[in-house]
Amino acid sequence: MSPDLLPPVAPSVTADLVEALSPRLRGRLDAGIAKLAARPLVRDGDTVRIAVDDDTDLELHAPGGVVTSADAIRCGCLLAPGCLHRAAAASAAPVAQDAPTAATPAPAGQESEPAREGGPGRGRSPRPGSSAGTTAPDASFAPDAPAVSEAPAADLPSPAQLAAAHAVFDAASDVLDAGTDGSGAVLQAALLRAAHTARLAGLPRAAAAAVSVVTGVRAARCADPAYRLPELADALRDVLAVAHRLPSASGPALAELRGTVRQPYTPDGSLRLYGVFSEPVLTATGHAGAVTWTADAAGRLYTVSDVAPGGPGRATGAADRTVRIGDTALTHRELARAGLAVSGATVSPAGRLGAGARVRAVRASGADWSAEPLDRLWRVPVAEQVAGALAGGRDLLFLTVTLAGPVREATGDCLLADCEGRALRLVAAHDHPALPCRDNLRLLAAARGSRLRIVARLTPGPLPRALLLAAEHPSRSDARVDLGLDRLRHADLPTGTAVPAPAVAPVADEAPLHLLRRRVHQTVSGGRRVLAFPGGGTGDGPRLRRAGLGTAGDLLDELGAAAADRSRDAFGRLLPADTGRFARAWLASALYTGEVERALCAAAWGTGREVTTPAF
Repeated sequence: MSPDLLPPVAPSVTADLVEALSPRLRGRLDAGIAKLAARPLVRDGDTVRIAVDDDTDLELHAPGGVVTSADAIRCGCLLAPGCLHRAAAASAAPVAQDAPTAATPAPAGQESEPAREGGPGRGRSPRPGSSAGTTAPDASFAPDAPAVSEAPAADLPSPAQLAAAHAVFDAASDVLDAGTDGSGAVLQAALLRAAHTARLAGLPRAAAAAVSVVTGVRAARCADPAYRLPELADALRDVLAVAHRLPSASGPALAELRGTVRQPYTPDGSLRLYGVFSEPVLTATGHAGAVTWTADAAGRLYTVSDVAPGGPGRATGAADRTVRIGDTALTHRELARAGLAVSGATVSPAGRLGAGARVRAVRASGADWSAEPLDRLWRVPVAEQVAGALAGGRDLLFLTVTLAGPVREATGDCLLADCEGRALRLVAAHDHPALPCRDNLRLLAAARGSRLRIVARLTPGPLPRALLLAAEHPSRSDARVDLGLDRLRHADLPTGTAVPAPAVAPVADEAPLHLLRRRVHQTVSGGRRVLAFPGGGTGDGPRLRRAGLGTAGDLLDELGAAAADRSRDAFGRLLPADTGRFARAWLASALYTGEVERALCAAAWGTGREVTTPAF
């Protein structure tokens, strides 16, 4: 049984079933999940049936595709309804978004659609490149759900929101303390309960971030090939940061931390759009699909998306689904190379096109990347594009590069390219084997010396690096390739080329920020205990200070001290750990690392942004 075959289960349902177990059964829950995963599964309409044994079946009823109540999971064993099987099935299934209780009306003159953004700290376009446990787990593609709104008397957090924020922080702290290795179904259920409480209290941003963490932890524990430790670390940082800041926030800062489930779509008249490229979506919250990027005559970008709960199969199949705008019969794959004429258009602040009843759209001619109006996207100076992305704008880069061949780094192979004299490292946008990203990157490495226009997504770091999304065809000037959806063949390469073996990338002379980043990531994987070992990290603090990163050295020392801080009672027994102190120390280190990496990224790309270290 694959978890992808199970219907999504609402967080509150999983939490209820796990909390109803006896302490003895909770201790056996993770083993029960593993055992259930080996059992056969049959889907019959809205019902999924699992054969627990030869005489017992477990059924999940998902009207509308989502399990929304504990009664919808039924087991035929003698211990039901208090059996282990129901909780194990809910814990193994993908996490669905809660169905909130009330709706927030849109302002007059605006349409209101479910928010496609609201990931922590983002005022930018959606990031479809996220995968399970990854890019930065993004709430950009949360499923359609009515909004929830709790309006406090003053512009301050309400008592319910304060309680919910504390619950989220405590539950996420417990997950961090245990690490992915120790965060079994019981800790996951506690975080899902906190997410449900946050959504009911009117904190959709905290709720979505908490769900992303649970999904990432599950991906780590089941060895999902798309799992990436750095992006789960980003998800934990985001949920802890939101929950930590919210109690002391007010005004616009509080509104940002609360987040939204619905966002306004304002009328934008008639639009003439030209397809740029399409990319698959595979998010940390268990959603998949495709997004097509288009541009108008002025170079403004718009997106058309088809994202719903699903796995890699939906990500590859969505490209051939019809675009859901007006009466057009274009698929996403076709729109990426054609165009649209839209009347009565509605657009979100992030540039997402609405699909309201009054919107009309018909197919129109497209444009080459080298022709107007798309050519202007590549005429924007690279440093200006990077500066805009680091300032919170769109993180897409439109670059002209010369391919230099593959290089091998500690994190894997990448494609080295020259971009206006900079050594740019291009990496695959997705690692999942069902998507062709990595195979296409390997084949492009054979086109050494080719000068191509590409579309990439900025990856902040001390060296110029980006996720490769689309490129001109290596041997046909009139074609382009969506590298997450189209699959290159050897016949597509220039004549006489062969895929070279990766060279070893030269070691760059850079600030040793990796010493702190490594500890941040190790904690996510192994929990507090990996830092509490005697001698762990000895010498790293002084080395950071010698390199001029005094704050980093202090943060690393505090992280180690918080990990080792365990008191004993009068009988010599260990007292419960102070997970709050450890979580705050880790959060400060994670925030500092991210900010310094952005500053170093700005310097590497020559944006002119001053490289300063943040104060904490």
